[in-house]
Amino acid sequence: MGTAGEPAEPGGAESGRAESGGPDPGAESRGAEPGGTEEKRVTWAELYFDLVFVFAITQVSGLLHHHHDAIGLVRALVVFVPVYWCWVGTTVQANIRDVDNVRDRLGILLVGLTGLFMALAIPGAYGRRGVLLGGAYWLARVVLLLLLARVPGVWRGPYGVGVLVSGPLLVAGGLLPDGPRLALWATAALCDLAAPLVFRRRLAKVAYHPAHMPERFALFLLVALGESIVGIGGTAASARLDAAELAAVAVAFTISAGLWWQYFVYAADAMRHAVVVTGSRRDMVRRIFQYGHLALVAGVIGVAVGFGETVADPWRALGPGSVTLLYGGCGLYLLTFGYTRWMMFRQVATTRIAAAVVVLALLPAMVRLPALVVLVTLAVLLVALNGLEHLRVERAARSARAARSAGASAPASPPASAPVE
Repeated sequence: MGTAGEPAEPGGAESGRAESGGPDPGAESRGAEPGGTEEKRVTWAELYFDLVFVFAITQVSGLLHHHHDAIGLVRALVVFVPVYWCWVGTTVQANIRDVDNVRDRLGILLVGLTGLFMALAIPGAYGRRGVLLGGAYWLARVVLLLLLARVPGVWRGPYGVGVLVSGPLLVAGGLLPDGPRLALWATAALCDLAAPLVFRRRLAKVAYHPAHMPERFALFLLVALGESIVGIGGTAASARLDAAELAAVAVAFTISAGLWWQYFVYAADAMRHAVVVTGSRRDMVRRIFQYGHLALVAGVIGVAVGFGETVADPWRALGPGSVTLLYGGCGLYLLTFGYTRWMMFRQVATTRIAAAVVVLALLPAMVRLPALVVLVTLAVLLVALNGLEHLRVERAARSARAARSAGASAPASPPASAPVE
């Protein structure tokens, strides 16, 4: 979710591979971007701000854990979108401006406080805490708009939509009964999600820092993956921890690690590379990060909630809801890589799409099987997928080395860590 700022976006596609690394807020210098501009750091304030959303994701998972039928899925998604969009708005604001100063640190902390209010409201969002959720979100959008008040035309963009449209809709929805509340909140979520598309031309003027944005969204996905560890350990901690339960913990951790591997070994560098070399960072940021990571995080949350249902009693057959969360979440996660790869490089992620199809096809057969069998089947599929991706990466790397040794020039294509599909 960008802003309608005036600085011109860097023109042209920059060449070369951009190596993505972990946050290094204490470093005195992070070098330069391929285009010659100084690389933007993730600040300590942003990392502290993320801690609020660790709690918020836990609250969304708790809501989904208690109601994971079709209506429960919709309810959880509808309250997750404003939480996510609040984080996105703060991240974009920190990306396009220098926020390592007192005013912006205080602003980020204030948005963090509103995020904490939103998280506290989530368990009772469809009860007495609906107004708290809406009011906290509206306040967050007002603070973000004020932080960008000096940017010409900021009202006529996504930040203005948050203050003038989606924020009031969320507050009004909190005053209504359950059914109309859900409808009004869903409308507010759609308004926020549509704003970057509606104001696409204005956002063309925004100058995004290419390294900061991928790093921030990778950190948010890491927060979601942390919830999958909580989903495993939180349930196992109160169990007997016999051999079957320990096996379930080990297999569930293998699944979580497999999801991590798919992103941080095979996708993270490719995403940063795509932002660096694209001719339109505005479109790449919107498609890959703002929209793509919403689906990735939603998939991980589904898997995390599914873990809580499976580890508790490994020999119990799971119902449709739990299997849908586990396998459906994993399928969504893998399919999203098909979407992101096509948007980045116009290439088909054949292995991940095929794996997602297999996972979703197996879903009906898993409903009556013991939880441990359900976990083992999914773990085997993910390990096999990652093994196949590794072989493809190695083959592509050998081909690139052979081409260089023959004097061929390297093409401007995805880095070796992203397998050529």
